[in-house]
Amino acid sequence: MATHAEQQVQYRFLKLQPDSGDSQQEGPTERTIVDCKRQRANAEIARALSLRAGDAVLQITRVLAFGGVATILEDIWLPATPFKGLTAERLSTYRGPMYALFETEFGVRMVRAEERIRAVNPDLQQAQLLGVANLAPLLSVERIAFTYNDAPMELRRGLYRTDTHHYRNTLN
Repeated sequence: MATHAEQQVQYRFLKLQPDSGDSQQEGPTERTIVDCKRQRANAEIARALSLRAGDAVLQITRVLAFGGVATILEDIWLPATPFKGLTAERLSTYRGPMYALFETEFGVRMVRAEERIRAVNPDLQQAQLLGVANLAPLLSVERIAFTYNDAPMELRRGLYRTDTHHYRNTLN
């Protein structure tokens, strides 16, 4: 069982909390890797990651479930070169936090992130993966995570169910 400190590291940038306020009650997060493929970055992905259009990136699609309920659908893009050798199998078998995997096996530490948030409706495939109606209101969270020297190293687009969870952020 993860300690509170481990959960803070594991979900360093994840601000989704259960409405009950008790994330321990939900049990462990279940992660399902839907896809992990190497592809060429389109202009939008390349711009977000400071790459050239056509450069190789990895795209990971995964679902996070809490208490057996699919709650977050994420698409993650990483520059392919620093993450050479990362596969769906490796992501599926790794039990720790994804950012810990990035750090220990690839030497990439995410030190800060910027997010853009808006309300959206899912498309049909997204609705199926999350088990919601296609008009269900979802929170779209687009995050760019940076490593040292402000180098963008990850673009993550998440769709969050908010029927049992809420987005919580602490501002200083």
